[in-house]
Amino acid sequence: MITIRQLLATKSRDLYTVSATDSVAAALDLLARHRIGALMVMEGDRLEGIVSERDCALKVTMRGRMATEVTVGEIMTRSVITVLPSQPLEDCMQQMTERDIRHLPVVDGGRVVGMVSIGDVVKEVLRQQRYLIQQLESYIRGAYTGGGR
Repeated sequence: MITIRQLLATKSRDLYTVSATDSVAAALDLLARHRIGALMVMEGDRLEGIVSERDCALKVTMRGRMATEVTVGEIMTRSVITVLPSQPLEDCMQQMTERDIRHLPVVDGGRVVGMVSIGDVVKEVLRQQRYLIQQLESYIRGAYTGGGR
């Protein structure tokens, strides 16, 4: 299995962030514009939280509040689970499954270097499975070519 660093190398380097003082409407606009499911909430270089589409739906829209009147800081998750670039992808999968989360910021030396989504993880696992199946099929075909003795 690959590391988080290797997975990040296959993704865009763009990091989309908001401030805790930004409106939820501004966060939703950014989420929609870039077709992503979560944003890191940053204060300068410091990760303060994470806000997802689900947060916006459950904590704003479903409660009849106006996205233009609510700040990201009011609804964000403050205790953010992060992963290191050196960790295996299995660690990421385990964290997401056990904690029922869909996005994990990647932090290296106290600095945010990326974000991994459940979609990223699933795509990579499927890619690895396809590769393994191809290798096994090639081995089986190769092992039996050339006829009998």
